Amino acid sequence: MQSESRFAFKEWAVVCTALASGRQTLILRKGGIHEGRDGFRIKHREFWLFPTGFHQQRDEVTPEAWPLLDDLQSRGAPRSHELNLYAVVEDVQQMLDRSALARLSGWHVWSESAVEQRFHYRSPGLFALTVRVYRRSTPFEIVDSPHFAGCKSWVDLPTALPTSELQPVLDDSTFDRQRREVQQLLASESADYPIRP
Repeated sequence: MQSESRFAFKEWAVVCTALASGRQTLILRKGGIHEGRDGFRIKHREFWLFPTGFHQQRDEVTPEAWPLLDDLQSRGAPRSHELNLYAVVEDVQQMLDRSALARLSGWHVWSESAVEQRFHYRSPGLFALTVRVYRRSTPFEIVDSPHFAGCKSWVDLPTALPTSELQPVLDDSTFDRQRREVQQLLASESADYPIRP
């Protein structure tokens, strides 16, 4: 693990909560309208998770995740961003066959309609990132800025944040088991995708 990082990955707050609890180890991503002509790219193997409510809707997540979403929405819009989750990408797979995604049901909190919509957006396909998530007991507070706005995956933080106080959300054996199970589910229907800095 890097000793510090100034890169953050924008993700729905409800997904971040699921990752923080060990409920999921997957990030599914299509890419936003500001990703550029080449679309979404895995620019960094390690990054802070940047929770956002942008585009986060009740019908976009599974009923099991509704309590998480309700709790988040009851807190109102934050004036600053709290970063206490750090992700290390272990596997990246580009799924070009919709049937592969059906097998991931139960491994993430996206609703079936959200998966379907994002898979077919622009051109068929979706990325699945298996991530090892680490948590910091005291969050870093980042003041909101227009720099963080917009439909984009990656943001640069004002300063690099140290990773020295992080603890894994899942123990080694639990994470390794989940990672193997996801690999088996996707083995025949997806392609490994290189991380492109």
